[in-house]
Amino acid sequence: MSQDRPDTSDQGTQSPPGASPSGSGAPEAGAQRVDKWLWYARFFKTRSLAGKFVGDGRVRLERGGQRTRVEKPSHALRPGDILTFPLRGGVFVVQVRAPGTRRGPAAEAQTLYDIIAEPAPKTRDTQSVDASPQPVKGTGRPTKKQRRTYDRLSGL
Repeated sequence: MSQDRPDTSDQGTQSPPGASPSGSGAPEAGAQRVDKWLWYARFFKTRSLAGKFVGDGRVRLERGGQRTRVEKPSHALRPGDILTFPLRGGVFVVQVRAPGTRRGPAAEAQTLYDIIAEPAPKTRDTQSVDASPQPVKGTGRPTKKQRRTYDRLSGL
C-alpha cells in the first residue's frame, strides 16, 4: 500500500526563487547589504546613517549597464557594481571591489572600492558675495561717525 502513494517526504523543502540554495536566507556569496558596505567602506560613521541615506533614495547602482535607484538598505551589492551618491558637497562614483568583513581602519576600507570619479574640490567664489561695504572685523563697536558713513555708503 505504501508503494501506491507518491513520495511526499521532500515537499515544502524547496527554497523560494531568489533564496540561497542553502536555505538559510543569507544573501548569495560575494553579496552584501548596501548600508553595511557603505559603513564598512567608511563613507558613514554609523550603519544607521548609511541605512537612512540609502532609504532616502540617494544612492544609484549600475550593474551590467542597468542603472537603478537603491531605496532599500538591504539591497544586495556585488563586486563590480558601480555606486553613485552625493556626499560632503560632491558626487562620488565608486566601483565595488569586494564585500567588507569588518569596519576596520581607513587603509583597509579603501581596499573595498575604486574611485571612478572624485568630487570636484569646492571653490569659493568671492566675487558672488555682496559687494556692499562691511565693517572691519576686530575693530570693536563703530563710532557714531563710522555708523553714519556706513549708512550713507550702503544707501540707507
